[in-house]
Amino acid sequence: MAVEIKPIRRVVTGNDESGKSKVVWDGPAPSVHDDSNGAGRAHIDFWVWNEAQIALSGKTDDGNLKYDFPGPVNGGHWRVVQGPGCPRDYDQSKDPQYVPPHEPKRHGVGPRWDRGGMNSHSGGMHKTETVDYAIFIDGQRTLVLDSGEVEWGPGDIVIDVGAWHQWLSRAEGTGRIAFDMIAARFKDGPVGLAQGNDKVMKPPSDQKLPPGVKPARRIVVTDREPWKSSVVSDGPSPDVRLDPARPGYAIQRMWVTDGTPSKIVLESLHLPHVLVPPPNGSVMNVVNLPPDESWKGKVGAKEVKAWYESVGAAGASTYSDSAPHPYMQKTRTADFVIVQEGEAVLVLDTQEVTLKKGDFIVVRGQNHAWSNRSGKPAVLAIASHDGKA
Repeated sequence: MAVEIKPIRRVVTGNDESGKSKVVWDGPAPSVHDDSNGAGRAHIDFWVWNEAQIALSGKTDDGNLKYDFPGPVNGGHWRVVQGPGCPRDYDQSKDPQYVPPHEPKRHGVGPRWDRGGMNSHSGGMHKTETVDYAIFIDGQRTLVLDSGEVEWGPGDIVIDVGAWHQWLSRAEGTGRIAFDMIAARFKDGPVGLAQGNDKVMKPPSDQKLPPGVKPARRIVVTDREPWKSSVVSDGPSPDVRLDPARPGYAIQRMWVTDGTPSKIVLESLHLPHVLVPPPNGSVMNVVNLPPDESWKGKVGAKEVKAWYESVGAAGASTYSDSAPHPYMQKTRTADFVIVQEGEAVLVLDTQEVTLKKGDFIVVRGQNHAWSNRSGKPAVLAIASHDGKA
């Protein structure tokens, strides 16, 4: 039976005829698929790409492109999955959609493997040849691994590096998770073990966040043994970048992919990329925006230059005295943004767009800045992918 899927606002940017940034689409994301994954699950597609570099100058809505799950083998897709809750009187023996656990087997057309365990309100244990940025939106979902269960909540981010996993529902209401799924390659076939021995990074013992900045939880999972998934790390981001000119501003780094297809590794934050990803790669960050009033009138060319240089993106700044915002920037990236908390304003060359918690945004390499006109901090989850004109 089809389920009613909650609409989600999606804002997509582009350029006008003179090359100035503007909004080209703003409204409920149109690519809605109710009951798409069986057992009452539904999803909304926001963007799909077939190559490592995402096209930035196209005039078509690439959220409508089709793909075979888990996605294009040299690209990826960004979507939200909405799952049903667990009925209060659930009886597994009467569930026609229950699939008992079984030995691993290939499932579907794309590189996905399945071990059963699906029921009317939870997906089965599965593994995809992808690196996933999974961002909890709302509701309840338990992450099940071979090593045990992980409870997480809205705002938490799971970095799923090709792991066996299951999304289990124990509550009655629906749950929603956003997935930025990036093509990867397993070196050992469907076993898909993590390669290398990169040291897992942990926050410095003396790490203190500015007032108003909540620690962003990063949960990294992968397979270090055949057919056995486990947690690699679970805790606050180990790498936080602050802007001294904007008290309360913080970038909390989550993950970096240094190519597409992506590598299956234990850690990636030893790579230096913050705002701008490596060629054919991506960076996942949580950005904390303090109210503009806390720094307005105290920032000029010197402070802006110092900030962009500190994150290795000196060429990103488009600062000018006449710019609509001091921190205007332009990078050759497709930025997938979710407003996790508060209210933010997307500042473009020709207009401004007020965005609220739960809104999704695609910035396709346009000149822009993020502003906070409210009196409270705002939080954005931003996955930036290498792009091409």
